[in-house]
Amino acid sequence: MSLAVVFSRGLAGLSAPLVTVEVHLAGGLPTVNIVGLPDTEVRESRDRVKAALQNAGFEFPARRVTINLAPADIPKESARLDLPIAIGILAASGQVPADALAKYEFAGELALTGALRPVRGGFAMALAARADKRVFILPEESAAEAACVPSAQIRSAKTLLEVVAHLHRQEALPKAEPAAMESAPKVLLGDLAEVRGQTHAKRALEVAAAGRHSLFMVGPPGTGKSMLAQRLATLMPPMEETEAIEAACVASLVGKFEAGKFGARRFVSPHHSCSVAALVGGGKMGAIVPGEISQAHHGTLFLDELAEFQRSALEALREPLETGEIHISRSGGSAVFPAKFQLVAAMNPCPCGYLGHVSSRCRCTPDQVLRYRGKISGPLMDRLDLQIEVHAMPAEELMKPADGETSEAVRTRVVAAAERQRVRQGKANSALTPAEIDAHCALDEPTSKLLAAAITRLGLSGRAHHRILRVARTIADLAGAANISTAHVAEAIGYRKGLDKR
Repeated sequence: MSLAVVFSRGLAGLSAPLVTVEVHLAGGLPTVNIVGLPDTEVRESRDRVKAALQNAGFEFPARRVTINLAPADIPKESARLDLPIAIGILAASGQVPADALAKYEFAGELALTGALRPVRGGFAMALAARADKRVFILPEESAAEAACVPSAQIRSAKTLLEVVAHLHRQEALPKAEPAAMESAPKVLLGDLAEVRGQTHAKRALEVAAAGRHSLFMVGPPGTGKSMLAQRLATLMPPMEETEAIEAACVASLVGKFEAGKFGARRFVSPHHSCSVAALVGGGKMGAIVPGEISQAHHGTLFLDELAEFQRSALEALREPLETGEIHISRSGGSAVFPAKFQLVAAMNPCPCGYLGHVSSRCRCTPDQVLRYRGKISGPLMDRLDLQIEVHAMPAEELMKPADGETSEAVRTRVVAAAERQRVRQGKANSALTPAEIDAHCALDEPTSKLLAAAITRLGLSGRAHHRILRVARTIADLAGAANISTAHVAEAIGYRKGLDKR
């Protein structure tokens, strides 16, 4: 047989489109041509595959070899196509049976010795292969990742020889098993009881966790902003299966998937020096990878020292905060990545950080303070649901033993509130549309008057009005109340007062 067809997968955004590897052997001078929009890594596979086949004891055909990667309009990148190309050459030259290839998909990088090396995107590719009901053969490390896809048929292999033996029905490849799950929430993130004082901030953290609201904290250094942010993950309800699969797909695309942490919410904290591309995602067409905001999908994105981030990077957050996804466009095409992250941001009140501190150490002028805070645009601040000040604790409070509620105690209330939201509307309160706000956040007359007065006095926008109602609905859910009361709205308004302009 001089023609063989092998199935593999590409990566385009969050999807893994089918790639058909067609290998044809013809007469003529021995050459290897790869067509179908291959990038440099794929073109280099001809040398890796040839060396791997010869070192594994197979014959590389001394004929004109044409390898077509279809469909031709999708860019092909990465060395994951090494294994399917090698299998195609062996099938076309009659060294492996070609009749069984239709029920398999292959992906893996080949070492020159014939060993298989892991590739990124194993989970995303296995999810797509499951829909087509094919068995996916992957390198051992990638197979453990792909095995986390429910009901997927995954086989793991260490070498090309093992794959060939499986196709010859001599020795079956083992079924891949997912790694043991770690208990959630992550113990290393600490417990809320370790945060001394800061009752107001802890309450805001509970509200943020219950309704998946964004949280902005401002305060001097050492007041516990980072501790609070890290402990948000310990309060969050467990992810649903669809959420876990989406988050795992993103982690798989950037090579950060950890099988033992499947289903655990990620805590992503990029440094303030990161670029716009690092934050939102980017790369060349055919290899666009998600950024930090997508890696925090269904998890927490913590931006410490918010005012130190590039202005353009912060403004790029506005779209995903509203829509839950990010669009990345390049000259050759575009990609869409999910970005339903929970933003927690923190910054100092002034350049030196000590404005309002009990020590009175701040020497910043009013102009310096305004210029520093002006780095955060009004439209971005308008999209932050909860805005609180975290004050320095007196020495006597710091010396007292921690006596606050544990994360488990608060998490019980958060899970109950999240369940009320799921039963009522099928989503978190932070994702309510204007029509759903009208349906689920109705106010009585006294409460409506209070909210109207607050909007007028504070000069709040229509967007802020909706966010207050969403937060009030979460506060009511935490209290187990069917309707939003004046007290719930009053507390929600308290989280929108903005920064003190001292």
